[in-house]
Amino acid sequence: MSWVILVASGILEAVWATALGKSDGLSKLWPSVIFFGALALSMFGLAFAMKDIATGTAYAVWVGIGATLTVIWAMVTGDTEISWLRILLLMGLVGCIVGLKLIDPGHD
Repeated sequence: MSWVILVASGILEAVWATALGKSDGLSKLWPSVIFFGALALSMFGLAFAMKDIATGTAYAVWVGIGATLTVIWAMVTGDTEISWLRILLLMGLVGCIVGLKLIDPGHD
């Protein structure tokens, strides 16, 4: 269950990061509301997941999911240029995230 919550929290990280970018310095209401809501849920989920998943692994997976999805969303919406190098680097990031999950011993 902790891994499911961690993945959901990583997705919410991408939501809050994107909303923060759209909020124009927290001056636009709805992107700011989405930012704060997704931020709170994402942090709560990360904290919950860290009960069973080692801190370093949980944090790296959370950040990796959020960063990957944020870049993918930016490419899909046209905010960032799509390039083969960017895609290759994202694939490397995802590979590292999966590797960390596979070797995670959890808490001792």
